Amino acid sequence: MLKKLVINSIAIIDHAEIEFSSGLNIMSGETGAGKSVILESLNFVLGSKADKSFIRSGENACSVTAIFDVENNLEIQSVFTDLDMDIDDELIITRKLTVEGKSSIKVNGETVTVGMLRKFTSILVDVFGQSKHFWLLNVSNQLALIDDCGGEENAKIKAQLKDKYKQYKDVLSQLDELGGDESHRLMRLDVLNYQIDEIEKCDLKENEEQELLDLRTKINNREKIFCALNTLKESISGEGGVSDILSNSSRAYLPILNTSEEFTALFDRIQGLISEADDISSVADNILNGFDDIDFDPNYVESRLDLIKRIKKKYGNDYAEIMSFLDDAIKEKDRLENFNVLADKLLIEKVELEKSLYNLYLDLSKTRQKTAKSFAKNVQNELKELGMDKAEFTVQFDELAGADDCLFNSANGIDNMEFYFTANVGEPLKSLSSIISGGELSRFMLAIKAQTAKYNNVSTFIFDEIDSGISGNVARVVAEKFVKISLDAQVIAITHLPQISAMGDSNYLISKSVIDGKTISTVKQLNAEEKVNEVIRLVGGDESNVSARALANDLIQNANQFKLNNK
Repeated sequence: MLKKLVINSIAIIDHAEIEFSSGLNIMSGETGAGKSVILESLNFVLGSKADKSFIRSGENACSVTAIFDVENNLEIQSVFTDLDMDIDDELIITRKLTVEGKSSIKVNGETVTVGMLRKFTSILVDVFGQSKHFWLLNVSNQLALIDDCGGEENAKIKAQLKDKYKQYKDVLSQLDELGGDESHRLMRLDVLNYQIDEIEKCDLKENEEQELLDLRTKINNREKIFCALNTLKESISGEGGVSDILSNSSRAYLPILNTSEEFTALFDRIQGLISEADDISSVADNILNGFDDIDFDPNYVESRLDLIKRIKKKYGNDYAEIMSFLDDAIKEKDRLENFNVLADKLLIEKVELEKSLYNLYLDLSKTRQKTAKSFAKNVQNELKELGMDKAEFTVQFDELAGADDCLFNSANGIDNMEFYFTANVGEPLKSLSSIISGGELSRFMLAIKAQTAKYNNVSTFIFDEIDSGISGNVARVVAEKFVKISLDAQVIAITHLPQISAMGDSNYLISKSVIDGKTISTVKQLNAEEKVNEVIRLVGGDESNVSARALANDLIQNANQFKLNNK
């Protein structure tokens, strides 16, 4: 629920802090006192379009903070998890707007976009006013509302349908992997055969590319390599080379070899040098001999490297990836070539699943129509209580497609339905969005919410002067509807009727005054005596008028008794 609203520098409100309670919160005040500013501020922090005209004259920026109690709200927790954000028992939303048009939004201290903000607020708050009823004018939302009212039977069928539809999609996916229809399968086989043939003809060897690159280096530096190795070989093994010098040194050393262990160790080192020099010469000689065996065809090397480069570009970054691609292609080819055996089995399964799906579609449609009939009757009774006894309301379903024409493309059934309404005798029923007026829609929405609040996950309902144009007994009924809705959710209602104000669990007075030449709007939570005085004002009386005070007290006592009887 909404715990607190803090408004800074919006229109005629310089600063306001409003702490709301659970149950029924009533806000009232003179025309022009700032009631609409509070609603605009709330819409702003909930994610409505930012408008620089909100900013109070003379200020550089405005801001609104809304604090919600979201303890045990699993739906909100799920949204936070999807957005990889942390959440506590409180949700704090702050939105700012500057005169330059720059807007910032923070949720629990983290910056978010308007789109992310609306993911939270659409779950938390539903706002109803003279032109704010867009949710129910959407036909898909009307169907969702009927499903919410459908109870366990409806939920059970939808769960079965969801599971069966997943199986159906899996079968379609497997058929698609087999190549779909015959023409697509043959086209895919042509592609696979070409890819397999291209890779196999390449006859790629592991590490071949690196070996070719090394060979290209040798080709490009052949003369330098040959000259260097020959020089090295001659320097070691040639006449007068390192080997001869070391051998002469070794022979000259022999007379003193056994006179000391120190000399013996030195002789061993000389022998090691001779052995290492001979080995270096031998390796150089082997490399030179190997050069004679190499096919130094630079054209072959370059063309082979180009081929490997093309294969890598198409099928993988290295030998392992290319071989993996080839293996997968061969397996897919085998699967497609054995298409008939697998496809026959899947096609039989597909037909059986379509039969099951269609039967579930029929079952779901029956429960929906049964729910819709009861729902329409209850709403029409609510409308009569709200002074619209001539109104008619019905839920109309289109004829279902037959099994042969069904597309089987939904896990939510195949019903097309819409709410139809007429407020006056003699006028035909028409779709809700096309004919209903603001005042009528306000009361219609109240009738809907009176029936569905307990099914809705929204924790706060806000009604903006939906009591416009009513009075007397109907006003009392509207007040009673608010109370019933507030048993399942928090209700915040802006009103000008004493009957509704008297019902409030918490009452707030919005007033304005002129201070230092500027109009200031303030919000005050009323105590018991102040509530009586506000009801007197709404009745049209004076605080000193005994009859008006008696009437106000009587309205409040009757309201308290009604709430007590409906707890």
